[in-house]
Amino acid sequence: MSTMTFRVEDDLKHEFSRLAKADDRSGAQLLRDFMRAYIRQKQQAADYDAWLTTKVERSRASADAGNLVPAADVEARFAARRAATRTNLIREEDEDFLDRRSD
Repeated sequence: MSTMTFRVEDDLKHEFSRLAKADDRSGAQLLRDFMRAYIRQKQQAADYDAWLTTKVERSRASADAGNLVPAADVEARFAARRAATRTNLIREEDEDFLDRRSD
């Protein structure tokens, strides 16, 4: 285990220590937790960036190979999905209305 020494403002140190004590934790315990959380957050961000970069590269390679969907096909597919969603929403509203009437 290593020791870290750094400077902080007196009021920051006192308030941090007071709040840590209120949680029955030491400042050192909290700082270790914060450091672990920071490292985990940075690793997750790096993993996501690597995943996204790979996904974009594969997509570009696929597009370069001619695996494209015409815009008209995309529009038609999503128009059908929007229509189905509207139908489902109307059906749910009708069911809710009927449920309220029967109460």
